[in-house]
Amino acid sequence: MDLQVGDRTSLDVFNKNGVLIVAAHTALNASDINKLNLHQIDDVDLMIRFDGFTEEAQKPLNISQDEVTQQIKAYGEAVDGIKYLFESSSKTGKLDDAQVNESFAPLSNQFVQEKDVVALLLNLTNQNDYTYQHSVQVGMISYYIAKWLGQTNERAIIAGKAGYLHDIGKCRIDPEILNKPGRLTDEEFEEVKKHTLHGYQLIKDSKMSEALAQAALQHHERYDGSGYPYQIKEAKIQPLSKIVAVADIYSAMISSRVYQEKKDLLFVLRELYLMSFGKIDPKITQVFIRNMIPNFIGKRVLLTSGEIGYIILTHPNDFFKPLVQIDDYFINLAEHPELEIEEVYV
Repeated sequence: MDLQVGDRTSLDVFNKNGVLIVAAHTALNASDINKLNLHQIDDVDLMIRFDGFTEEAQKPLNISQDEVTQQIKAYGEAVDGIKYLFESSSKTGKLDDAQVNESFAPLSNQFVQEKDVVALLLNLTNQNDYTYQHSVQVGMISYYIAKWLGQTNERAIIAGKAGYLHDIGKCRIDPEILNKPGRLTDEEFEEVKKHTLHGYQLIKDSKMSEALAQAALQHHERYDGSGYPYQIKEAKIQPLSKIVAVADIYSAMISSRVYQEKKDLLFVLRELYLMSFGKIDPKITQVFIRNMIPNFIGKRVLLTSGEIGYIILTHPNDFFKPLVQIDDYFINLAEHPELEIEEVYV
């Protein structure tokens, strides 16, 4: 009885005898709705509802210039903080817990205020100082994942700190290898992989928590044993390490590096989804995706066709094929497999 003309079905609708009444992806008219009533259909799964959209909902989320300035300032302070920790740890072989908290504070203060994670990532991602910016991003994403998993703010802050420090072991890797403008040799890659061991030892020697040390050690381990440094499998990977692993992969793939172009934020979510089948924690990945997707509503996008529009709604059965508005018409990407979103803008 709640159906409206223009509603679009997401699944085939059958009557109690198994007869198809309305096919999936049908834009319902008055006759369709009457037919559903005659067959006593109680429930219909809808994909999109055109009624009720407001002009504001179809535009990119407006973040004030003051908010953007505040975000950039806090982000920059957190980047400067992790850079200082890298430099001081390289010299002393230890981390100062008070200095870690002070460096992490600008980021943790933003957690309370920032709701649109996608806008924040779009505003703050660039290719300079990759190692340090990556640490800040992983700290931020790890915090949000923990919150979305239902953890307390205190535990989420710990997750954020684990992400912030996950790559601290790179302070003991030759900068020429870390900043090499090209693919690493096998020997160089083996050297880089040691950052997990260095990070673990550095945090342990600093008498910080075992959970933080394990996150530094295990964030490159994979469920199927294909990761490093110890090729351990699902059961032996610590819960905090699983969160940081998802955040680490996402941040790395959306970032520009000297030898790799960044990938679109929505594209990388789909890559994470594929990795959740055997590589990374499926529950954490699903929670991350489901909470990130609403942030894309209202964002401006470039399609592979060259057209530019706005994401209006997401498909309940395929998050990565949303409904896009271009000028005064709509494109349901679920019905156009030849079209993809090439880039998402602020």
